[in-house]
Amino acid sequence: MLRALSNIAHPMHSIHVFERIGDLPVFSPDLEMAPLPETVQSFAGMIHQSDGLIISSPEYVRAIPGGLKNAIDWLVSRDEIIDKPIALMHASHRGDDMLAQLRIVLTTVSSRFSDELFLRFDLMKKSPAEIEAYLAHSENRLAAADFMSRFAAYCGQ
Repeated sequence: MLRALSNIAHPMHSIHVFERIGDLPVFSPDLEMAPLPETVQSFAGMIHQSDGLIISSPEYVRAIPGGLKNAIDWLVSRDEIIDKPIALMHASHRGDDMLAQLRIVLTTVSSRFSDELFLRFDLMKKSPAEIEAYLAHSENRLAAADFMSRFAAYCGQ
């Protein structure tokens, strides 16, 4: 969904997706010593350079997917996420249990997690072409643009 939103984001906004979450090693405090694994360095660097994070994730068995939780675990004792503005987007009509868990985790690791900034579209089981068509509808474009605008303002605070 984030990639599709980059097509309708305001020209002054840019969206970058970290596509290597599955390549992060399983978190272990023993691996936090320098040098960090390359994928962890890349992930932490991308977060450090960002103005804010928008997290969009499916739910698995009503819980946070292991890969996402592992990625967050890599950030817990690092500075990159502590004051980083964070908001959630969700692409399904279900997943409320996972979202509740994710909200608890994110309020623990960041002082700037916004529970009020949230965007949800029912895109479950839609193809990329169907998602593009869904987001092309004016009310969906407006909702996405409003979310991005409010998030950009929140990042600027």
